Formats: sequence, structure tokens, C-alpha cells
Amino acid sequence: MTFCVIFILIMRYFLTFCLVLSSLISFSQSSNFNSGKNWKLNRKELIIQAGATQFLGDLGGRDQIGTDYSLVDLNFPSTSFDVGVGYRYRFAPHFATTSLLNIGLLKGSDALTNDSDRHARNLSFRSPVVNLSQRLEWLIFVNEKYGKRYNMKGMKGFGEHHDQVYVFAGIGFAYFNPQAQYNGNWVNLRPLKTEGQGLEGGAKVYLPFTATIPIGIGYRRALAGMWRIGIEATYVKTFSDYIDDVHGFYYDPTILATQVSATSAALSNPSVTHPEWFNPGSKRGEPQKDAYFYVNLTFYKNFSYKPMKKMRISRYKGGRAKF
Repeated sequence: MTFCVIFILIMRYFLTFCLVLSSLISFSQSSNFNSGKNWKLNRKELIIQAGATQFLGDLGGRDQIGTDYSLVDLNFPSTSFDVGVGYRYRFAPHFATTSLLNIGLLKGSDALTNDSDRHARNLSFRSPVVNLSQRLEWLIFVNEKYGKRYNMKGMKGFGEHHDQVYVFAGIGFAYFNPQAQYNGNWVNLRPLKTEGQGLEGGAKVYLPFTATIPIGIGYRRALAGMWRIGIEATYVKTFSDYIDDVHGFYYDPTILATQVSATSAALSNPSVTHPEWFNPGSKRGEPQKDAYFYVNLTFYKNFSYKPMKKMRISRYKGGRAKF
């Protein structure tokens, strides 16, 4: 009697083991939960993003000397907007490359800071910026799981997971056009030669283009079957010090008025409280390259993802689902 009971228990556990093993084999053939090939389901993606920008240069900034051009030099009233569109291609489990076009607005104003020197200087600007960049992403944390853990009818599986933390760097090319407000109208500053650009004894003429180096960090996760949502923080280093039309020294306003225009003379030194502090030859800005950064909410449309239901139907009909 005891032998029969033991035999029945052994056969029961053996049959259970066989059923579980069969399920695991079936699962490995028809599902890809936590598979090493999951990254191929996120290979090609359309990117749409929007967010806020902050200029890091001569104008505006915190009420503190020595913070220019750094992330410490934040001035929230000068926050503006940014939108972008791009294409992301993931060529390895932990690496991807992204082509991105960003269009935004940068601005800064000395009137928005309580730093005495900047506030008295009273310079201000806005500039549209169009930046085309190519960057390399390193996925430092990846959690990607798709489908059910077991392919057994009636048994609940785990939901799909898609979490990534990544850092990136790249190169780019940007167009900018600094403007200032004068008599209620926005005027382009580059043709006004506010620092005597191209005039005798003045600064060199600058181009409205610059190379850029974007670096940053991002996080993304699954939103729906073919959609992802994430957030990115990007610091963009430029190779121009004229994003805000401020670079070196004050030029003689009399020469500007006669050789360029009265508007040029007025905008070269718009100080109201202490115009005598800013005479020809005195410092107007720091000869250091400008930068800016933006924080974007990012949406991804995945073109490589294939729902598990469709993959099972494809195999049922004799097809072969590909990663």
C-alpha cells in the first residue's frame, strides 16, 4: 500500500515536471519575455519632443557674480520653449544613434537680474535657434520584457516593461538670429554691428551659424504598445559668443550712429541708470563661448515593435516572426 502511494506521488510529480517543461519549451518558442533579443523590438523609432530652454551666456542670469555660462546661472523668467523631431536607431543592446532637429527660442535680459552691473547694463535679446544634431546614446540601464511569462491558457503573465536610463553626446550645427526690442518692435542685431563688427577698430563680423556639442541624460518607459514616453535634459555647448550679440567691448556710439544707424547706437548701450559706466572701449561682455540647455518631454513611436498576439498568429499560420 505504501509502495503504491509513493509510486503514484512520483508519477504525479513526474507528470507535473513534464507539463512545466513542455510549457517552458512552448514559451521559449512563442514568447520573448525577458529575451536577449528584446532590444531588436525597439530598433527604429520616430521622436517628437517639446520642453523648455534656458540660455547660458552674458545676459541675465542669477544675482551672483562668477556663475556665467554654467548650469548654476539659471534665470527662470528667461525660460523659453523648444520643440524637436528626430529618428532613433538602436544598433546594439546598449547603444543607439539619434538624428534630431530642434527648433526653439533663447532669451535673456539684464533687467531680470538684481546683479548691479548687469542690471545697469540693461542689455536684452531673444534669438530663434535651429539645431540639427547627431548623437550617440549609451543605455546604462535597460529593463525590457514582453509577453507572458508562461504560454498557458488562463495563466496570468507579467505586463510588458520598457525602462531605459541613458546618457548621450554628439555633434551639431545651429542657426541663430539675435534680436532686441526697440520702440516696440523686434529688430535684428547682427546687421546693426553693435560692437563695431566690420568697422575700423571694431570686432570681427560674426556668422549666424555655429557648431554645437550636445550632451545629456534621459529616461524613458513604455506608454502603450508602440509608444514610449521619456524626459531628457540636454546641455548644448556652442562655438559662438554671439548668440546674444554680446562679446567684447563697447564701440563709439557716434560712429555707429553715422555709419550704421541711430538704432545701432541706441541698442549698443541701452543703459538707463548709469550709461556713463559703459564708455567706448569698456567691457561689454565676456569673451567666452555661449551655451544653453533644454529639458524636453519626449514621445517615441516604435516602428520595430510587433505585438505578441500578432507574432503567435503569424507562427500559427506557418510564418516566422522575426526580431
